[in-house]
Amino acid sequence: MKEIKKIGVMTSGGDSPGMNAAIRSVVRTCAFYGIESAGIYRGYQGMIEGDFIELNARSVKGIINKGGTFLKSARSKDFRTKEGRKEAYNQLVKANIDALVVIGGDGSFTGALIFNQEFDFPVMGIPGTIDNDIAGTSHTIGYDTTLNTVVDVIDKIRDTASSHNRLFFVEVMGRDVGHIALNAGVGAGAEEILIPEEDLGLDRLLESLTRSKESGKSSSIVIVAEGDKIGKNVFELKDYVEENLPEYEVRVSVLGHMQRGGSPSCFDRVLASRMGVKAVESLLEGKFNLMVGLKSDKMTVTPLAKAIKGQSKINKELIRVSDIMSI
Repeated sequence: MKEIKKIGVMTSGGDSPGMNAAIRSVVRTCAFYGIESAGIYRGYQGMIEGDFIELNARSVKGIINKGGTFLKSARSKDFRTKEGRKEAYNQLVKANIDALVVIGGDGSFTGALIFNQEFDFPVMGIPGTIDNDIAGTSHTIGYDTTLNTVVDVIDKIRDTASSHNRLFFVEVMGRDVGHIALNAGVGAGAEEILIPEEDLGLDRLLESLTRSKESGKSSSIVIVAEGDKIGKNVFELKDYVEENLPEYEVRVSVLGHMQRGGSPSCFDRVLASRMGVKAVESLLEGKFNLMVGLKSDKMTVTPLAKAIKGQSKINKELIRVSDIMSI
């Protein structure tokens, strides 16, 4: 492996709060070790088009508190082809970029792994996704901020639910995993939490809501991960409950993309800063094809292939806590 003198950094896939903090960390760590850095606009598509910008320690001032990513993000059909990846490689060589830090999720890491296998190009992954669905780390960048955003919104919805004696279904992101729904549901005191990993079933949902009503609760909040399987969608759940429990006045709130936005929490800013340092230092040590992660509050590395194939596990103990708290 040749000496690394210049590192490219990019963000790919869905944006998450803290990505800017991670970019800042990568760039300033490069400056600390006396090597160059370059930003790649619009992820893999920008790489193919050679849409690069030279960065230094001052280029990334004032962004640690900003949501989103100033390098932008995009999905690239061209990068899925061998020809597209070859052009991306040529652009990196032309810009004298020796290694790549990819901030993103599962799909972004899959692209990075294939790219390395084809061109033997050093890559390092930083997990940036609000879903927290990457193996090899207890937290991904943006997850903590999203939880705080969701809990804050649910608190506001509960004010209305209580005032009007209503049942609210609140849909949160989580197509394949229920980390956001489960943790935000416990944090916000939801009566029920519906996640892809646990098939609650329509009958049990009705039993739970009936029990809540009989126990004296005048309003209820049910958190639904978008990937939950017991109904086709949250609106179908609403219709089913209204049909079978007419005493409930039911409303639906889909939180949508507001969960991605906002200023990153202190936790995510610190996490992103630590991950950026670890990513650059690992590359300088000759390590690549890895993803940096957090385990037991220590920075670790996991092979990209394992991070991609592995599935983050839902916290069974937290499910039990939720059942107890909803009595």
